[in-house]
Amino acid sequence: MAMQETPPSELIRPSAPATDAPAPGAPTADSPTSGGTTSGSATHSGAAPRPGSKVVRLPSLTGMRFPAALLVFLFHVSLPAGWLMPGDANSTLFARLVEQAGGVGVTFFFVLSGFVLTWSAREGDPTTSFWRRRYVKIVPNYLVAWALAMVLIAAGTAAWRSGVTFFMLQSWVPDYDTNFSVNAPGWSLSTEVFFYLCFPLLFAGVRRIAPRRLKFWIAGVIAGVAVTPWLATTFVPAGDVYMSNEPTVSGLHLWFAYVFPPARLLDFLLGILVARAVMLGRWRDIGLVPAGLLLVASYVIAELPGVPYLFAQRAVCLVPCALLIAAGALADASGRPTLFRNRAMVWLGEVSFAFYLLHFIVLFKTRELLGARFDSVPAVIALTVAECALAVLASWAMYAWIEKPLVRRWSRTRPKAPTAATVA
Repeated sequence: MAMQETPPSELIRPSAPATDAPAPGAPTADSPTSGGTTSGSATHSGAAPRPGSKVVRLPSLTGMRFPAALLVFLFHVSLPAGWLMPGDANSTLFARLVEQAGGVGVTFFFVLSGFVLTWSAREGDPTTSFWRRRYVKIVPNYLVAWALAMVLIAAGTAAWRSGVTFFMLQSWVPDYDTNFSVNAPGWSLSTEVFFYLCFPLLFAGVRRIAPRRLKFWIAGVIAGVAVTPWLATTFVPAGDVYMSNEPTVSGLHLWFAYVFPPARLLDFLLGILVARAVMLGRWRDIGLVPAGLLLVASYVIAELPGVPYLFAQRAVCLVPCALLIAAGALADASGRPTLFRNRAMVWLGEVSFAFYLLHFIVLFKTRELLGARFDSVPAVIALTVAECALAVLASWAMYAWIEKPLVRRWSRTRPKAPTAATVA
């Protein structure tokens, strides 16, 4: 997962250079304001907010975050395949059905991160201020989850691996066990940190791309993602370690194609490019429903026998994820109702970062405490629902007591006190 950012429901639409003239019906580039909690004025369906409405909220993108995190949760429920009902065909079928769910969720979050950071970028915002906001948003939650994992499920982890994960460096180590040690979902935050470090430079570069050329850059990045699994299997030695749930897939190949931050930077860059295209009216919106159906269809394709595992994880669902994110943003910008912008979905989206970090700990500890296996599908479903509910409650506590207060306290730039000369 993902990898998370300022809740899209509280985003400020960025300003664009004067040379970037948006096409009719595209979100207009107004000058940003600091009050990201006020709603922009309603507009005609399919149209962008008028220049007078400086703030555009994206609650639909916030609401989408929880389903994406839930996909990762369901994938982790299946690991290892058959743990609840050994030898049962239903358990094996479930593991097969959610085999690509984690990959889709992570891809969605990486693209969403680039999109949201571009949409909310502030004109003249110092790089250090941007990095401070990112640090306050992700690091405290990450460290709390790391500490909980060390106490509850990972006490036997080698000291050096514990140190690597504490400093969020696990995604840089070409070692399968290290990538997913202590708290398995933490690897994506290790990768996201690299994205944040690169964002100011990437954003400055993308802003220099002529609007008419954005489509070529988008196509090039998609092609780069598609070729990454081939590069991994062709040029990276397989080594002796293979995935626990995919015994034919090398751990080193997975690291290079799926975990390695420079390789995943392409997903993030795609989000930046798509956001830029949307902002400048250079994006053809297909709508939320078609984009959602396309994502479902691509997921089915990714599950088909014969589709290489790493290609399915990295590339098959990439474009539908980008289409869905852009469609959600445009729906919110034009004031159209969506399935994701109701109060419940937005709340779940707000706690989704904490949910992403805590759910694996809940699953692992539950298995350890139960010990026994179950002999009925209803019992397994009931347990899974209970685990999800427990993870949501724990996530709400982390969001309410840690994430929200720290973000509120430290993420906004305080106005400077007037000097004597100014007062005079």
